[in-house]
Amino acid sequence: MAVLKFLLIILLNFSFTASIGHAYFQARLPKEVFDVQEPSARVHGEPGSMSYKVRDCRKISGANLRRRIVNTAIQEWSYFGFGIYDLIHTRDDNPNYKREPWKRPVIDSAEAMRVADSIAGYWSSTPDSAWILERQNQSWNIRGGDSRWRNPWSAAFVSWVMCESGLGDLNRFARSVAHYSYIDQAIMSRATANSVSAFVAFDVGEKIIEPGDLLCRGSRPEYQTLAERRSQIGVGARTHCDIVIKLDPEKKRILLIGGNVRAWVSLKILPADFSNDGLLIPAPYNGRRVFAHLKLQADEVENRVFENSPSVQELLCSGYDFYSLGIIDENSAKCMAQAKD
Repeated sequence: MAVLKFLLIILLNFSFTASIGHAYFQARLPKEVFDVQEPSARVHGEPGSMSYKVRDCRKISGANLRRRIVNTAIQEWSYFGFGIYDLIHTRDDNPNYKREPWKRPVIDSAEAMRVADSIAGYWSSTPDSAWILERQNQSWNIRGGDSRWRNPWSAAFVSWVMCESGLGDLNRFARSVAHYSYIDQAIMSRATANSVSAFVAFDVGEKIIEPGDLLCRGSRPEYQTLAERRSQIGVGARTHCDIVIKLDPEKKRILLIGGNVRAWVSLKILPADFSNDGLLIPAPYNGRRVFAHLKLQADEVENRVFENSPSVQELLCSGYDFYSLGIIDENSAKCMAQAKD
């Protein structure tokens, strides 16, 4: 049975106003159910004196790579309390939506302490990040162990997921403190005949989007196409990528999981449209645009990989009202163990 615990988390409404709400978080699954090394196991010490214990990646079979990436991201989202960042109503063509000023999310102190070593574990998978943890230790000593991270950790989250999914070779995935490193790798791999990169970059609409792929946007600069980034290969840029976990063509939305999304591991819901070729693609939203689709070079999985993931199945089989989150259909998503009975 799934281990559920009661906590306070940040919930976000469509106007991006932070409010405190009640929810559960799911303890990470036992290794015999889903073999993932907890990110917190990669560090030791308390906030203020924390240090890396493990920097490399485990030797993991590359089989079922796409499924493992999705399942690993879902487990972390569950551990962070099922936060959902719904951006459906922020699509640029919605005449009733008015963009509001950015507001810094407020994280519960106990929650910040609970996940501190997990976020540090994400950082441990990125080369040349020791200075970031040292800087954070200094911040913790001055501001307390519940203070927010000084450096954005979204790229570290993606890097750890790839590390724990079997992409330990940097030639396969350029784990980094910044997203643009692996975006550039995916761009260059498209022009390299013998590239071993796990991802290849495409403009949105060139290829079908699948669970396990990455969707990326730029904020500084605000890239519109891959060509714009290609002309700046190797130059630092503020970008962000999330992991696709589900396509929902009926409701015209794409579900992704990312790190440091409103300072948390959150499930993001993007509005979507259909291209002229009938492909589901992200629509411009909140004044932003996805400019890069990083296509995972791995076997496909069923679109219901989200519902079938070990973490979601544990919740469904435990009786937790997962349907109330509004991201799966009660008529189609069932506990498979009960279905067998």
